[in-house]
Amino acid sequence: MALPLEKTGSAGLTVLGAAVLAVAGVATANAQDFPRNAAGKPDFTGVWQALNEAHWNLEDHSAAAGAVLELGAAGATPPGYGYVEGGTIPYLLAARAQRDDNYVHRLERDPEIKCYLPGVPRATYMPQPFQILQSDSDILIAYQYAGAHRHVFMENHTEAPADTWMGWSNGRFDGDTLIIEVTSQNGETWLDRAGNFGSANMRVTERYTPRGPNHLWYEATIEDPTVYSRPWKISMPLYRRMEPHAQILEFKCEEFVEDLMYGHLRKRSVEESSDDAND
Repeated sequence: MALPLEKTGSAGLTVLGAAVLAVAGVATANAQDFPRNAAGKPDFTGVWQALNEAHWNLEDHSAAAGAVLELGAAGATPPGYGYVEGGTIPYLLAARAQRDDNYVHRLERDPEIKCYLPGVPRATYMPQPFQILQSDSDILIAYQYAGAHRHVFMENHTEAPADTWMGWSNGRFDGDTLIIEVTSQNGETWLDRAGNFGSANMRVTERYTPRGPNHLWYEATIEDPTVYSRPWKISMPLYRRMEPHAQILEFKCEEFVEDLMYGHLRKRSVEESSDDAND
């Protein structure tokens, strides 16, 4: 339990400091229990999920009504502490205005609504699990949402032949931390439901660090000089799904948006056309 600093005094601070050191010691000890491969590197194979509100808004935010009022509380935005280091995303002036306009028009613009692939880092903290498959040479990350996936090249680092929704991932280890450099995203993805975004120039550097046998610390540093005034970082824990049957399932959302996106192209009956003509 956190102690109010104005009431702790030196004795209270000593106790608080001891508690922090004790927690840090436990975290370090538990990290040594993380599964490892034959080369002694952490083996991230498993099903993982973020349990937070970053999916709705990476910045600190209060509860709010959803874009579809008919859904009531079921469609509302839950409150959440921010995951951005420093509190706010350092947008350039025009980009911040674009973010605000995105939020106003989120029902028409949010790529998630149309079942487009989520990109990085958004795929990591959507409210659906993802699976990491790790071999001695490469890593595959498969996401339940929309069947998204990406190949992380651990040895043969190359540039992408073209921009894509999920970008191009080159990875390496720094001690026990898996570092993935993500480039060549197509600039169409958002970072959350609040309209936060980047461009095709965005570069994302991810860091996955074991903090215990069943959880990771995730950090993503985001750079894009056409949108932000400086690089900025998000961080959050990721948890291993522990159910005996833990696995990612099929969430092919294309069929859920066909009518939304293409319903106006449906062939209409003679009766419907006549009714419209008489209105």
